[in-house]
Amino acid sequence: MSRAVIVIHGGAGAIARQAMSAEKEQYYNQALAGIVERGQAILAAGGSALEAVTEAVRLLEECPLFNAGKGAVFTHQGQHELDASIMDGTTLGAGAVCGVTHIRNPILAARAVMEHSPHVMFAGPGAEAFAFGRGLERVEPEFYYTAERYAQLQRALAADAGAILDHDAPSGGDPLDPDRKFGTVGAVACDQYGHLAAATSTGGMTNKQVGRVGDSPIIGAGCYADNATAAVSCTGSGEVFIRGVAAYDVSARMAYGGLSLQDAADRVIFDKVPALGGSGGLIAVDAAGNVALPFNSEGMYRGVGYVGATPDIGIYR
Repeated sequence: MSRAVIVIHGGAGAIARQAMSAEKEQYYNQALAGIVERGQAILAAGGSALEAVTEAVRLLEECPLFNAGKGAVFTHQGQHELDASIMDGTTLGAGAVCGVTHIRNPILAARAVMEHSPHVMFAGPGAEAFAFGRGLERVEPEFYYTAERYAQLQRALAADAGAILDHDAPSGGDPLDPDRKFGTVGAVACDQYGHLAAATSTGGMTNKQVGRVGDSPIIGAGCYADNATAAVSCTGSGEVFIRGVAAYDVSARMAYGGLSLQDAADRVIFDKVPALGGSGGLIAVDAAGNVALPFNSEGMYRGVGYVGATPDIGIYR
């Protein structure tokens, strides 16, 4: 029997601690803890790692605090384009969708692709047609809207600063500066049988160009799981994580280099990603239930929940 655990993240980025009220911080901590507890309950009841990460990411998509599903950021053209992926470490089965605009929970679409299609990734209208054909919920783009995200886009447009902003003055009381945050959500889990799974979902980057796809829906870049090594979900500079095949690289360093989970994860986040000019973090778990949560940014929303233990929640370094 392995030590069953669920790990989640809600994005990484620059700290704006001075702008955050105690009430706001509590709001984030409660949201993270509640989602971890749901994952713990699934694992405690004998549920699979795949079930746990699916539900955890679905709940993160439903929470407007995070950039996935409800609360997704806006593109430069004022639209929403969502991406998600999932991988089963037992079978190496994987599914992903990208550039979707009407699916309430992209992670459920990604799982449907994995389980009901011979393909791994669907994009745009094709992804939506497949999802709706499987009975998934359709929403209008207004569903994703929040006033905070719209204001974020307006600041980006006014600054004419491109998709990755570098503002020193945060607003809205977000614990991480909302204009310098890599908004991705993800979950990894190990169940009692040592089976692993990973899931990642995102609304992308504020002010991104229509059609831009980052690492989140790309198997091996933003998401990877293999029972023999690790389950990994990334959050950070998407283009760099793609070029570095970041999630798979953690697994490869374990498989071919004999590194521990922690050492493999640390080398990717603290050596490889910065060398390519990127920042961010990842969450990872191995089949023994060991956990790694490295990040080279100032903060990362994160939560760890071993079955039977109180969730461990963090925002800052």
